[in-house]
Amino acid sequence: MLNKYLAFCFVCLIAACKTKEQTTQTIKNEITAPTFTTDFTLAFGSCNKQNETNSLWDDILKSQPDVWVWGGDNIYADTGNMKRLRNMYAQQNAIEGYKKLKNQVPVIGTWDDHDYGLNDGGVEFDKKKESQQEFLDFMGVDKNDPRRKQEGVYASHTYNTPNGSIKVLVLDTRYFRTALTPDIGSTKRTKPNEYGEGTVLGETQWNWLATELNSSKADFNILISSIQILSNEHGFETWGNFPHEVDRLEKLILDSNAEGVILLSGDRHISEFSKTEISGLTYPIIDFTSSGLTHTYTKFSGEPNPFRVGEVVSTKSFGLIKFNFKTKETQMQMMGNDLKVLGELHQTY
Repeated sequence: MLNKYLAFCFVCLIAACKTKEQTTQTIKNEITAPTFTTDFTLAFGSCNKQNETNSLWDDILKSQPDVWVWGGDNIYADTGNMKRLRNMYAQQNAIEGYKKLKNQVPVIGTWDDHDYGLNDGGVEFDKKKESQQEFLDFMGVDKNDPRRKQEGVYASHTYNTPNGSIKVLVLDTRYFRTALTPDIGSTKRTKPNEYGEGTVLGETQWNWLATELNSSKADFNILISSIQILSNEHGFETWGNFPHEVDRLEKLILDSNAEGVILLSGDRHISEFSKTEISGLTYPIIDFTSSGLTHTYTKFSGEPNPFRVGEVVSTKSFGLIKFNFKTKETQMQMMGNDLKVLGELHQTY
């Protein structure tokens, strides 16, 4: 009788152990994120000093992007001397890691103030026409391309795949941008202009952007801005210095019915995600800031951003966005050296 009792207990113990093991396995499966199926990959970055080491070029190439997007400050020139500017672009083009990337991946992008030629510069820069031609040379733009004759470096690029399409709208936030308002009443550099005063894009570019968004059939529409659009309280350059321009952009996105609009920005030497909801729009607007490639705001200790999602990253990084057309999902990642993920945001559209 005792032996039968012991045998029974032993069977119960085994059953209990199996039940516990199966329960543990079930929980593990439930919390493991599903594999993200990628149909298209966009990599981007900004704030790149041509005379400093960029240790990220090999990582960018390893991430296998379908396109690399310069977000501005692609070199640091701050000059109206076109010979000097040309030589600095040549220095960047000669960097081995960048040469390898260009040979394998399409490169597009915009400029910011330091490659434009004037720190915090805008419409007043007297060498902007000449600087535009040097920028287009650096980007490998054909001599017969319409951008050679237009004012400003804004452009539209569409990428079609068997599963869907992406339109990348490169904005120029320098050529037409009017004066900033200095903030003499605080430690901040600038403050918002009076509502309705000044412009970021200028009317010609605004009309172009409206046409591109209104006519877009793409599954995702990516807007490249060299400066942040949503974060508006730090006192540096931002669309927030022109609040009416932010309102105009949000209204345009809503009225256009364009699908999957995402904002990409740079300039700040930090990386962060900002997010806002637009009444009537079925998806949120994300402003993904990625900066910088060769140097960052290493002493960053905090600043207000009412739209921030997650934590600020102040180490060198580039931005990576993976798109799934079937599920209308994106996986946005801040990528550091050796492809370390420093920050991540998933969004469904």
